[in-house]
Amino acid sequence: MEEFLFTVCATPSAWPHKPTAFDFHAAEGRSWRLTVDGDGARSTRIPAPTAATGEDSDAVGASVHGTASELVLYLYDRIQADSLHVDGDAGLLDLLRAWEPEEK
Repeated sequence: MEEFLFTVCATPSAWPHKPTAFDFHAAEGRSWRLTVDGDGARSTRIPAPTAATGEDSDAVGASVHGTASELVLYLYDRIQADSLHVDGDAGLLDLLRAWEPEEK
């Protein structure tokens, strides 16, 4: 999942919608944040979600929970969102999967 986010999802192409972030939480224990805005898309590893982490949850438009394999399959449009646990605005995930950044 990390390699996918850091290579396939990274782009300097501007996100054509309101800036937001997507958190992906793998059942195996790792979590990542994909931030999208006018500067493009970039990923960071985040601590496992707990109330004490102090993460800015207001910036997160949607959080997706599943196995690492399920998360990658979802981003490749191989499985549907109902196969995962989604918190937040699921419509943002549709925008993410439909987004085709311009190559620069």
